[in-house]
Amino acid sequence: MKLRAAGVLLLLGAGYLAFNYFIRPIPAVPATGAVATSTTTSGTAPTLPWPSTGSAAVAVSSLGFIASSGNEKPVPAASVAKVMTALVVIEDKPLKKGEDGPTIVITDADVQAYQADNAAKQSVVEVRAGEQLTELQALQALLIPSGNNIAFTLANWDAGSTTAFIAKLNKRGKELGMSHTKFADAAGASDQTVSTPTDLVTLGMKAMNQDVLAQIVATSDTKLPVAGTVYNVDYALGQNGIIGIKTGSGFGANFLFAASITLSGFTKTIFGCVMGLPTLDAAFAAAKALIDAMTPQLHIVRVLSKYVAVGSYELPWGGRSDLLSTANVDLVEWPGMILRQSVRAPALTIKNAIPRGTNEGALNMVLGDYNVDVPLTTSDAIYPPGRFWRLTRI
Repeated sequence: MKLRAAGVLLLLGAGYLAFNYFIRPIPAVPATGAVATSTTTSGTAPTLPWPSTGSAAVAVSSLGFIASSGNEKPVPAASVAKVMTALVVIEDKPLKKGEDGPTIVITDADVQAYQADNAAKQSVVEVRAGEQLTELQALQALLIPSGNNIAFTLANWDAGSTTAFIAKLNKRGKELGMSHTKFADAAGASDQTVSTPTDLVTLGMKAMNQDVLAQIVATSDTKLPVAGTVYNVDYALGQNGIIGIKTGSGFGANFLFAASITLSGFTKTIFGCVMGLPTLDAAFAAAKALIDAMTPQLHIVRVLSKYVAVGSYELPWGGRSDLLSTANVDLVEWPGMILRQSVRAPALTIKNAIPRGTNEGALNMVLGDYNVDVPLTTSDAIYPPGRFWRLTRI
């Protein structure tokens, strides 16, 4: 009986070892993160010098939205609406720096629009029937002297009718998340064309990604075929780093602005919008005050260095390999924002050796609108389990 029992035990043991080695799969090894999932940037968000009347919002390139005055409500956008008109035209009919684009022939209807707007004492650019404007010149006429009649011309040229073009404006606004914005016309002459500073800052950041548009709004003057030399209504250009974008007046003074600043050798852009101020001078002063207050609060910080271990693979059969970052990451920071990090690396089923320096996943980093995946590599070779471990594992 004892011999039989011993034989049974021997067979069971042999079966267990055979099952372990031949049938039981090698377990997948998950990656373990070694970074804080969330970190608050140093300092306390400052109180900004919001204008005493009207409303405002600010943002920073890469970070996105920073803050608003908190009293926003949709009000007439006035000529700031022309930024959306220009953006839609450029997206529909792409234009690169150095290109003039296709030709637009001024029609009798365009001349009538000019005459009507001029009689109504609106901002206009003189045109004549048969005059030829390139797409670039038309956009310059729209954005630099702020020609309301040119918005009419571009709307018809782009969409075939102003009604169809206004539908495009509203569709694009929804796509950008401008939930408090409505376009009733292409020029902003209607008090039914309304928006908020936060919505318009969103538009400004998108528009300034278009090189031609950014170049136009930074231009102090230009020469047109019939109108001759025209000057930018934004006479704050060049002050406090301001590189655009668009003024609006008639229902209160608005200013959608962008200002270039240098931080530790990096060029960044402050975006902002003030709405509902009594005069353009007041709007310019409010914009400058916000730029001056924000600049010293912004810092470039190295939040990740190259070859730092941000995670690891811990092997059940012994050994480990760290996951190393492959790049330095320098971010512009605003006090009190939250940096979120997560290691996104696959679980490994190791049947063959994995060499040192193999790419395995990424470290995802999010700060405001900044979202990047930093590739990770293994610090050491990873070997499959040996026979003894595969035979004897519990």
